[in-house]
Amino acid sequence: MSATATDCPECDGSVEQQGCESVCAHCGLVVGEDAIDPGPEWRTFEDGDTNRARTGAPLTRSRHDRGLSTEIGRSTRLKGRKRRQISRLRREHNRAQISSKRERNQVYAFTEIRRIVSALGLSEAIRDRACVLFESAQNESLLQGRTLEGFAVAAVYATCRTDGVARTVDELCAVARADRAELRAAYDALNRDLGLPTGPIDPREYVPRFATALDLSTEVRRRGEELVGEASERGLVSGRNPAGVAAACLYTAAKELGAPLTQAEAADVADVTPVTLRGTYTELQD
Repeated sequence: MSATATDCPECDGSVEQQGCESVCAHCGLVVGEDAIDPGPEWRTFEDGDTNRARTGAPLTRSRHDRGLSTEIGRSTRLKGRKRRQISRLRREHNRAQISSKRERNQVYAFTEIRRIVSALGLSEAIRDRACVLFESAQNESLLQGRTLEGFAVAAVYATCRTDGVARTVDELCAVARADRAELRAAYDALNRDLGLPTGPIDPREYVPRFATALDLSTEVRRRGEELVGEASERGLVSGRNPAGVAAACLYTAAKELGAPLTQAEAADVADVTPVTLRGTYTELQD
């Protein structure tokens, strides 16, 4: 502790510095706390174990260089020869950031993965894991003869499957630059050669999202989840589209509780046909 010349505003006592707080030695009043250091947070390598100060953005797996790339900014204050020189340096710097075709493919695929994840409102964890999965497929030479767009959307779909996040193939194809056939071909290669820990999708995962999209009440949603559990116990889920089962259970719950919901509306939100929905609905009634 070291005394300072500052006086306490309450009792005019002496103020002492204790860590990041300034405390009056007479009455105990905390005069100041959480001192702000205006200095830069420079990175040090000599005492990296004890002093982990650093600068810059955090590392991320969603970029081919882990986010360690640099950029040459633009300034309106540069004129004439200096401005042309910086422009040439910026162009050469952008060219040097990608040194091989492999990195170029990663840049394109990672950009596509980030776009798909953003369009579907998925988390950053899924984004990073999907990029890691694409890189693993690239290391195993699975991309030959297949499209980068297909592997990008397949990586997102496979990550959602392994994390238990309910997203259908049609939802992914609606925002991706690949069709269903490209997604299936890439996903089959990932699942076969990388041994993904994917299991059957639980229809219960779709119920809350479908209920929100259909503007149904909490009671209808809870009853729909109960019907999904009953359908699973009776073996009505096996071999069926999980999204269709969830929509059929929500429709059944809405009919039981008197909520206004048609078969066409329930089938549309699940991207299935009303015939598919009626099959599950009929068996639930039986």
